[in-house]
Amino acid sequence: MTAELALVVNPTSGKGKGARYGERAQSALREAGVAVHRIVGRDAHEAAKLAQAALDAGAPALAVVGGDGMVNLGLQLVAGTGRPLGVIPAGTGNDVARYLGLPLGDPEAAARIVAAGHTERCDLGRVTSAYSDEPRWFGTVMACGLDSKVNERANRMRRPRGPSRYTLALLAELVPFRALPFALSVDGIREDLDGMLIAVGNGPTYGGGMRMCPEADPRDGRFQITVVDRVGKGTLLRIFPGVFSGRHVRHPKVSVRHGACVELASSAEVPVSVWADGERIGTLPATCETVHDALTAFVPAPPHTGPGDPVSYH
Repeated sequence: MTAELALVVNPTSGKGKGARYGERAQSALREAGVAVHRIVGRDAHEAAKLAQAALDAGAPALAVVGGDGMVNLGLQLVAGTGRPLGVIPAGTGNDVARYLGLPLGDPEAAARIVAAGHTERCDLGRVTSAYSDEPRWFGTVMACGLDSKVNERANRMRRPRGPSRYTLALLAELVPFRALPFALSVDGIREDLDGMLIAVGNGPTYGGGMRMCPEADPRDGRFQITVVDRVGKGTLLRIFPGVFSGRHVRHPKVSVRHGACVELASSAEVPVSVWADGERIGTLPATCETVHDALTAFVPAPPHTGPGDPVSYH
């Protein structure tokens, strides 16, 4: 059983849902006998600083309440350390929570999973990009090209929530967008191409369940790279609905690669931004690598499995 943890809450997630879910998760954890150090920052920077201080002071585990952006904050703090990360989903995407098998819309159930203490190791992506201060970890998908433009617009939109926000942002960005010249290297094999987007998936989904990299498995030590070649807008609109089921990869203008190390560059006149876990992390050129078993996460116990070992600080 988990004995103690730091709980970081994003009160603005889901239009205030984060604050409500944080209170409910905290109550459920304490009812389960977990000592909770609750952290609420005024912004992501302050939350990360306070959480790091709690970890430095000896907190043996970290849990975050929010969406994939909040999970990404947690990854920067615990990746590679062996300290477990708990996720209480309270965002609009919750794609890391999806592949971890966590319940959505039920913070008490998610908190009980954390309290039970069963953990599993998963891979993470680590990306270094131009104009970023240091490498960044990501759990879902790193994207550039049309994806980047859509992410930028979607993050500025207040409504609607969920995947429909991404769909509307795509329609708005599609008209002015032009294919970009990319240099893509996967495990040292380079190719030059003109493409609409390139997505590097540690996990299969982004944007609240859109299966951009449907074969990506965060436990197999490699990425799935999905490339959409230069296409007309009508063709792209016909391809796009397949993203929700993963069928888009069957289209002849969509290709898939697999590898542990990806290098991306572009000769476009305007810098091409790079996004991961719904967060802007820099611009091309970028290099990302799979780091096997970098994340220890609280997950539901398999059938017939008892509580995990107590979490201890070393």
